[in-house]
Amino acid sequence: MLDLMRQLRAKAMLRPGYISGESLISVDKPGAHLVISTWHSLQHWRAWENHPERLQIVAQIERLLTSRSKTSVFTEPWARLPEAV
Repeated sequence: MLDLMRQLRAKAMLRPGYISGESLISVDKPGAHLVISTWHSLQHWRAWENHPERLQIVAQIERLLTSRSKTSVFTEPWARLPEAV
């Protein structure tokens, strides 16, 4: 799975708007992972979130998980987001 996560990060790094990312593993819950990526805008993230290359790798990762992954979008509390988030 780590190889797939590296592939996902490498492809994300080539996408417009990508700023940074990190992958973390839980010290309390073996097998739990947290992936954080930072994007210039919500629109840049949404474009990558729905990109066929990302979806293909995520599908491979999902097959290895014991439960479905969850994706959440966070922003700074002072940032203004478009109405249709």
